[in-house]
Amino acid sequence: MTIDSKDAVAIVTGGSRGIGRAVVDALLRQGFTVWFCSRSQSSVDRALSDLEPIFGERAVGRAVDVGDEPQVNAFVAEVSDRHGRIDVLVNNAGLGLFAPVDEISGDDWRRLMRANLDGPFYFTRAVAPVMKERGDGFILNLASLAGRNAFAGGAAYNASKFGLVGFSEASMLDLRGDGIRVAAILPGSVDTDFFDSIGSPGSTQRDSMLRAEDIAQTVVDLLRYPSRALPSRVELRPSLRKSSAQ
Repeated sequence: MTIDSKDAVAIVTGGSRGIGRAVVDALLRQGFTVWFCSRSQSSVDRALSDLEPIFGERAVGRAVDVGDEPQVNAFVAEVSDRHGRIDVLVNNAGLGLFAPVDEISGDDWRRLMRANLDGPFYFTRAVAPVMKERGDGFILNLASLAGRNAFAGGAAYNASKFGLVGFSEASMLDLRGDGIRVAAILPGSVDTDFFDSIGSPGSTQRDSMLRAEDIAQTVVDLLRYPSRALPSRVELRPSLRKSSAQ
């Protein structure tokens, strides 16, 4: 399947800001109808105030807690009932909590897993029957290089992203026989407000980070691959260049 975006429908979780918003923008520009969700209705409303004047009814937002199975099922059912198809799912919504393993509370652990693992599972399970019926579809899971490389203070975050990579690869094996492609995108540090809100580890300078638009372009590029090709895992790093003075 090379996605024909003329009538195609995409779902993007965590689509009101950051990487998710960049993906929403990119897919809308490609001609998709995009349904996105955010946990906060006010975030959805702010995003729609920017998107609707440009893209009209092709941009649709809802407040959904991705870790709440009934909310996810209701959202996916609404999309399917409206359009009769779901071509693309981008599992982007996620949470970052960083602390030494002996300082992570049980509540924080469960909150992170609910967002980073339960959400992709609920959405994947909900869209799979719709995609199977058409024999077509692409599910993209926004993981992280933290899903391959552990670091101090990352016990919970690493566990969730390692888990998401494993979930993505197993789902790919489960679904590819039905014409559904599944891929994990593993970016390094991306310059978004994620870093403003979590006090993330490390001393990476923001001018050397990837941009949200880089991840969105990767999503678009993957959707353009011919149906016989399945790039199931993509690692994305900043391309650090030496200055001319060095």
